[in-house]
Amino acid sequence: MISRKNASISKFIIHKVGNKFNDTKNAFSEKLVDFDEASYDLMLPFLLKPFGSLVQSHRFNHHANVALNEINSYAAQLFDADSDASFIEVSKHIVMHLYEQSSSAQIKTGDVLIVQFEGIEFRDMTTNAIGIFKIESKVNFFQTYLENNSYDVLVQKGINSKKVDKGCLILNQSDAEGNIIFTVDNNSYDAQYWINHFLNIKYADDANNHTQQYIELCKDFSTEILKTSYGAQEQNIFLAKTIDFFKENEIVNVARFKDELFEDEKHIREFENYKKEFEGEQNLVIRNQFDVAEAVVTKEKRKIKTDIKLDTNIQIKLDIDAPDASSEYLERGYDDEKKMHYYKVFFNAEA
Repeated sequence: MISRKNASISKFIIHKVGNKFNDTKNAFSEKLVDFDEASYDLMLPFLLKPFGSLVQSHRFNHHANVALNEINSYAAQLFDADSDASFIEVSKHIVMHLYEQSSSAQIKTGDVLIVQFEGIEFRDMTTNAIGIFKIESKVNFFQTYLENNSYDVLVQKGINSKKVDKGCLILNQSDAEGNIIFTVDNNSYDAQYWINHFLNIKYADDANNHTQQYIELCKDFSTEILKTSYGAQEQNIFLAKTIDFFKENEIVNVARFKDELFEDEKHIREFENYKKEFEGEQNLVIRNQFDVAEAVVTKEKRKIKTDIKLDTNIQIKLDIDAPDASSEYLERGYDDEKKMHYYKVFFNAEA
């Protein structure tokens, strides 16, 4: 995660990108934006806020040599640009590269913002960064105006200041894998277009990614295998115990994880088989041991829903922080007389 409390914008330019497939042309600016105070105060948090909550970072990728990655090369040139003219020229190349990725009619045209930031804080370091943003969606708003001593109203289109459609932040800071990159895509109509085709980036090989991958594996396994074969209660018990295991251990050992979460050898085999399928589908290999990223666990815990929804308009909400409560105080059965399943809940008093 980055901090923007001391950040500032040093260079900012707007271009428009067309669509190669539809033969819609690009339009380029020749000057940097000179902000007034009100516009600047609104623009800075608008651009940087999406990255403040991101835990996972990316690195540049290329099938032959990462130095041949176009955005990697352009970002390096922008960091080294010694004049406004150089910055403007490189920013145009970025738009042209984005234009070349519009290989279908669904790729939207829009405004492209190329920005240089100063004072970005990341892991106790302060650095500068390059931001690339694409604004695809405009919203309608009312504008009042005075004409002939009377006020009237008209509808105009503008940028929604609440959310960036697509953006990336390339830090002028690297590790063994290269520059640290954060990206957002809130308008992901084409999963390949922004991340794979334009930026050509991959997740960093770190604890954040390893933790994320394993929790995603467990979530998918719980939905596709446990819930389908054994019911929502077993699914929710497994998810609660998974989160509890990650909270209680600084290092995840996969063999120990299986021993602690599964009592039945059949479930262990099902998990191992599903893990192989998951790795094949996602084109990845999950490590047998890795450090836990606490921030990822906290974020994923908030996403997990442990409700049991029944077709009789009744819902049972389980506490993910009490993984043993469901198995101890909730029983599932079948009533032969009513020909219906049931849950029996044990408790001492109503809260």
